[in-house]
Amino acid sequence: MIRPSFIDQAAFELMLEHGRGSARGADRDPMPVVKLFTPDAGATWLLTEIDPADYDRAFGLCDLGLGEPELGYVSLGELAAVRGPLRLPIERDTAFTGSKPISEYAAEARYARRIVA
Repeated sequence: MIRPSFIDQAAFELMLEHGRGSARGADRDPMPVVKLFTPDAGATWLLTEIDPADYDRAFGLCDLGLGEPELGYVSLGELAAVRGPLRLPIERDTAFTGSKPISEYAAEARYARRIVA
């Protein structure tokens, strides 16, 4: 798996570091590293880590715009292939900086039924 263009090298390395901590069994609740979104649809992802055993597998808060955001794993390759109704690819919100642990974003998202970031 080649690093997708919507995640720069520095973010990729930090997400991989978070993934290594999780793989070691560390009790972690990291801040999201990247916020991704579909510019022509209602989907949003806040990603915290990449699986060090599978660079295609990322973990974070996923909201497909259906009112049911959830924590889970997603394939970066599949995200790179996603297109909205206008055929626009996923983009990274370059202004986003995680300011709290992913568990707080998840709690707020469950209450609001969407990611609030």
